[in-house]
Amino acid sequence: MADAPVLEVRGIKVGYGPIKAIRDCSLDVAAGETVAVVGANGAGKTTLLRAISRMLPLEAGEIRFAGQSVAGRRTHLLARDGLLHVPEGRGVMPNLSVWENIRISWEVRPTEIAFEAALQRVFERFPRLAERRMQRAGTLSGGEQQMLALARAIANPPRLLLLDEPSLGLSPIMIAEAYKALRQFQADGMTILLVEQNVHAALRFAQRAYILKQGEIVAQGTGEGLLADPDMLKHYLGSK
Repeated sequence: MADAPVLEVRGIKVGYGPIKAIRDCSLDVAAGETVAVVGANGAGKTTLLRAISRMLPLEAGEIRFAGQSVAGRRTHLLARDGLLHVPEGRGVMPNLSVWENIRISWEVRPTEIAFEAALQRVFERFPRLAERRMQRAGTLSGGEQQMLALARAIANPPRLLLLDEPSLGLSPIMIAEAYKALRQFQADGMTILLVEQNVHAALRFAQRAYILKQGEIVAQGTGEGLLADPDMLKHYLGSK
């Protein structure tokens, strides 16, 4: 019998009062798999991730993480169980130093990795953070803040990494740097679900992908297969 997916989303609906941001959404993410959810601005991508990490309540449907329903589980307890959500806008603690941000990420859940070893791994991957270890996170550039956000997954590798718009607001050079780090996570076998408006970057990165339009999954396939179908991308996303 095959192992259950790390993440199972079944027919969920999520709203902001009368506004139905997610109308009917189902997807799976298997262990070690990279899955992307792509869609135009306002499609419901951020809402989907916020629902998975229990930052928003469900109106209907079910979400299971590591074989257990997330219903009634608080966000910080899901984080302790290995669900790491890197939100849109990075989610770093701006008034704390780079070192303090990494320390808190390491302390979120039990790990056999000593902090100094975790810190060394972060600085080997992102030498710029080593140079700014005592600098307040809020004074870093957007690209450096994204490095710090991704460093959380190096300091204490999660069972599932949720990434919201990792390329948002970054220069082309920093987008390439971010995806270089993500490809290393991928090579290490990390389970990743990312949402992106940068369709081509996401589909080149993901093994499988779903297209979200107005809160509904309207198409799915391999990242390579969807990227090779420009008519589908243009129809659902307006991509060229």
